[in-house]
Formats: sequence, C-alpha cells, structure tokens
Amino acid sequence: MASSGSKKVIYAALIGNSLIAVTKFAAALYTGSSAMFSEAVHSLVDSGNQWLLLYGIKRSQQPADDRHPFGYGMELYFWSFVVAILIFGVGAGVSIYEGVQRISQPHPITSPYINYAVLALAMVFEGVAWWVAFREFNRVRGRRSWMAEIRFSKDPTVFTVLFEDSAAMLGLVVAMAGIAAAQAFDMPVLDGVAAILIGVILAVTAGLLAYECKGLLIGEGAGGAVVRGIREIIGEQKGIKSINEVLTMHFGPADVLANLSIDFTDGLSANDVERTVSALERAIKKTYPEITRIFIEAQSATGHAAAVRDGK
Repeated sequence: MASSGSKKVIYAALIGNSLIAVTKFAAALYTGSSAMFSEAVHSLVDSGNQWLLLYGIKRSQQPADDRHPFGYGMELYFWSFVVAILIFGVGAGVSIYEGVQRISQPHPITSPYINYAVLALAMVFEGVAWWVAFREFNRVRGRRSWMAEIRFSKDPTVFTVLFEDSAAMLGLVVAMAGIAAAQAFDMPVLDGVAAILIGVILAVTAGLLAYECKGLLIGEGAGGAVVRGIREIIGEQKGIKSINEVLTMHFGPADVLANLSIDFTDGLSANDVERTVSALERAIKKTYPEITRIFIEAQSATGHAAAVRDGK
C-alpha cells in the first residue's frame, strides 16, 4: 500500500489545486483569456486526479479474497494509469482545442492584470504543493538520480503528483508569458498559442506517466539489490546445493511475491527440507518486509533445466 507520506503529498496537491481551479475559472470568465481557461481546466483535472489516487490507495488496501488471492494492491497502478489518460484526454485535449479556437477567432483580453494576480497566487499555492511532493520524492530516492528513482519506484502516487505539479508550474509560466506577449504586442492570437503550449506540456507529462504506470501494471520485479540479497540469504542456508531461479513481482509498492526454485542437498529428509524452507522464509521476510508471500519449489538443477527447455 502507499505510505502515509504519499497521502500527505496527495492531500497537499488536492487542497492547492482545488483553490487554484476556482480562482482560475473566475479569472478566465472575467477576462476571456484562453491561456487562463486552459490553466483552470488543468487545475480542475489535477484535483480530480488527486481524488482518483486517494480512491486507488483505498481500493488497494482491501484484504485478499477468493477472487483476488493476491490482494488488490495493483488497483493503485490501475488508477494511476487512469490519471495519465485523463491528463492527456481532458487536460491536454481541452487546452489544445481552446488554443486553436482562440487562434482562429482572436479577441482582446480584458483586465489582463487580474490574470497576472491570479497566476502569481497560483504559483504560490502550486509551489507549496510541489515542494511537499519534492521533499517526499527526495526522501525516498536516496542517492539515485531523478530518472533512476522514477524507474525504480513502485509507488506511483509520489512521482505522479510531482510530475503534475512540475507541469503545472511550467504551465503557469507559459500562461503568464502568453498573456503578457498578447498584451505587449497587441496580438490576442499569442494567448491561444500559450494555451496550445500548455496542452503540449500536459500531453508530454501524460505520456511519461502512462509509460511508467504501464510497466507496473503488466508486472515489474523487485530491484536487483533485493534479488541479489535473496540469493545471498539462500546461499547462507545449510542443505542447499544450488539456486535454480528467483522470480519476483510487485503487486503493490510494498507487496512483493517471491517464487524460488531451489536444488536441495541429496539425502535431506522431508523434515530437514521443511525446516530449511521455514528458516528461509523467516530470514527473507525479516530482511525485506515488502516481500509478503514466498513460494519455494524443491527441484533438482537438471530437472529445472529440463522443465525450462520443454517450456520453450
């Protein structure tokens, strides 16, 4: 399930985006700015996305049942993917459509300074939400680079909100620049260009999120360090000749399934094998609490190789 830090990030973004959306819509209706309207739609979509992420967290915490014996952890990945689709379909689509409409039918922006005031206020709200998301993201990434952490992370809530807030900050800059340029050069068409650019920013953001969520949805294994650690723990146990295979899969940010195929030493009794299996399970779960289920198969190396060969 997602951590309490993830929820804190989502709640901060939800409060900020809700306040910003109301203010932006009011300013867009009063001034007639397409860039401001695009920004309002952007904030509204982001607010809806935060509700979906919270819903996904709640759904992912349901206990396992007969229909879903491995639990509902992947609900979080599904709803994160839905968020990416909404950003692309609603946020980017409406922004680009509004920009094209303004370019084809340009008209002057009334009271542009209201837009400046609203955008400046939005930068403050958005900046606070971005900082909360950035601090949580920085806390969990350790020494990894930004992109490495995004690829490594199995909790999409934090990097989804960080992506959204980063796109929002960039969109605010584009909106302010577009309105200022339209006013300075007396070219209302530039306001529409800014709206299209905001749509492009949202489309790129949605594409990156969808790509990362797709990997989680179709099943990603634990990190290389975890797999190597499991192999080391197995190697330390007595009565084990060799390791045939270690397969892992994330069903949630902190819900990992491990399937192990092990060749036990010849001559071990059934009781010895059972004790070794129990010891392995305790040691692995103690070292890696995110591994919630372990299935261990006793199979000779030659038998495993033959099964793999026949399977191909």
